[in-house]
Amino acid sequence: MDIFQGLLNGFSIALTGVNLLFAFLGALLGTAIGVLPGLGPAATIALLLPITYNISSPVTAIILMAGIFYGSMYGGSTTSILLNLPGEAASVVTCIDGYKMAQKGRAGAALGIAAIGSFVAGTLGVIGLTLFAPPIAEFALKFGPPEKFALAMVGLLMAVTLSGSSIVKGLIMMALGLLFASVGIDPISGKTRFAFGITELQGGFDFVTMAMGVFGLGEIFYNLESATRAEIGTTRVGQIWPKTADWVRSRWAMLRGTLIGFFIGIIPGGGAVI
Repeated sequence: MDIFQGLLNGFSIALTGVNLLFAFLGALLGTAIGVLPGLGPAATIALLLPITYNISSPVTAIILMAGIFYGSMYGGSTTSILLNLPGEAASVVTCIDGYKMAQKGRAGAALGIAAIGSFVAGTLGVIGLTLFAPPIAEFALKFGPPEKFALAMVGLLMAVTLSGSSIVKGLIMMALGLLFASVGIDPISGKTRFAFGITELQGGFDFVTMAMGVFGLGEIFYNLESATRAEIGTTRVGQIWPKTADWVRSRWAMLRGTLIGFFIGIIPGGGAVI
């Protein structure tokens, strides 16, 4: 009963006109800045944090920051779909299918599915966290270094398995990924690895920068190598609201993504990058 009483009190505060307005403004600002490649939710909140100093109510300020966070998380998928440039780390996978849909003239459907999927997953995730927070916190504290290592090994094995017939290419890409991830200061010993005396390499390679280089430069090199001249023009967005067939094909993917993202998100230090 305490949980439901707290939910009722929270809804009574959040569903006021002022708080709903600030939630909308936060989501709008977060989406507008999250579209910029390389700016993730953390940088967006840091940039827009000063606007909360003049807000008298702490609850309204928190609602505004939450709207900015969710908006910036969704905004990164826009450039992933239209330009094949991930706006932030969590939007890297969106480039794989979203940009292909945009090339086929279905950018609007991809943007609509991304928006609805973000809304469904975010809403169900918040509800699940509210209802099951105590057991989830207990489970998360038991997830230590051995479990994280096992999860990392499963991810590496899946990367090789999903390579299909090109297992050698999968192994090479996995080795390159491990090599790039090893650059920088070791989090345990504090020693610098593979920096070669270059100060800029001590912080390691930024994941978003690497992803933008892989997807963005890959598209440029492909067009340079192609014998035919690529047609330069704007991507046709088309209808934003998904069709019935799109709903049917994507409904289970949304639910799977919600469950996987929910359980991955409760792991300390994990997050959307996993």
